Amino acid sequence: MRLSASARLWWALIAIAVLAVNLRPGATSLGPVLAEVKQSLGITSTVAGVLTALPGFAFAVFGAVAVSLGLRWGLSRALAIATVVATIGLLARPFVDSALAFLLFSVVAFAGMAVGNVLVPAYVKETFPNRLAGVMSVYTISLAIGATGASMLSAPLSAVAPGGWRFALGVWGASMALATVPWIVVAVSDRRRRLPPAPDVPRRSGSIFGVVRSRKAIALAVFFGTQSMQAYVQFGWLAQMFRDGGLGATEAGWMVGITAALGIPAGFVMPVVAARVRDPRWVVVLLGALLVAGYLGIWLAPTTLPWLWASFLGLSGFAFALSLALVTARTRDPHVTTQLSGFTQSVGYLFSACGPFAVGLLFDVTHGWTIPLWFLLGSAVVFTTAGMVAAGPGDVDDDLVRA
Repeated sequence: MRLSASARLWWALIAIAVLAVNLRPGATSLGPVLAEVKQSLGITSTVAGVLTALPGFAFAVFGAVAVSLGLRWGLSRALAIATVVATIGLLARPFVDSALAFLLFSVVAFAGMAVGNVLVPAYVKETFPNRLAGVMSVYTISLAIGATGASMLSAPLSAVAPGGWRFALGVWGASMALATVPWIVVAVSDRRRRLPPAPDVPRRSGSIFGVVRSRKAIALAVFFGTQSMQAYVQFGWLAQMFRDGGLGATEAGWMVGITAALGIPAGFVMPVVAARVRDPRWVVVLLGALLVAGYLGIWLAPTTLPWLWASFLGLSGFAFALSLALVTARTRDPHVTTQLSGFTQSVGYLFSACGPFAVGLLFDVTHGWTIPLWFLLGSAVVFTTAGMVAAGPGDVDDDLVRA
């Protein structure tokens, strides 16, 4: 299939947007109907705990091999295959009748999504080198829309649709299937394309650990990881914090919704900041201060202006869009972008998987939120320190050359 240059770019932009919308619903759609899934499949609380941690671990493990797949097959072909794999997992799991099969097909779905998480930023770098801020905005906004929409719609769909939770989860498989169409078109058009190495940077291996010699790469991984940990802790525990502080269930749920919804404007703002602000370290300090203020408000005055504390936490979540934008803004060679994306997200999603577990464990041991909140406030210091190193001037490529 031959496409004109402009048509190829339009197909690529459509492919990026529709895939981004579908990279989170496989995970965020499950929580609202988890009770129904447990009852239907006879899933124990232990297995349910594995299910809630599975996206983070799968994104970390399979994201680590995404770089090799991208270098071997080419980015667009690897993304097309990953989208098909995710579709298979998401479409199959609503039709199974055993907990084991549900877990296995969930792993298949998250594997495809993990490859998409890692390779899309590199594909943006390769395909839109002169439009990074705009296209990364499309990507991060679409991620937020998909995550928010799935978490809000799954329970209502389960309540009214035939098939209940099976339909509510299956609809996201159908949505992912639609995302395969533009990626197949782009992959066929790009079948002979490969990442051209920059003339001043030697070609790198497919290992994500090729960037560990860079202090900035390590800092970005920790920054992304601590932000992801905060986000998943908030998704899993924020409502309970507010409820234990005195809010009703509905109002506590709205507080979580406020926090999640603020991820949408972040997609407009942070890619532009990363691309145009030479030294955005002051932004990281501001985000860290908002994170601390949000948790202090919940701790000391949970029923006083709860929407303000939720907004502070949501605004601190702008760090997610900033960290993704820095992957492309702080690299030059698309090979390095691919490796940095894989390293950052693999490390980061390990944090996101362990964080909610650690908070739950601390709560169970201490029977209160004081120690868990101290833990989260301490992690805010790590978040800010790592973010300042990651956001500082200079490229990962330069670190690798010097090393």
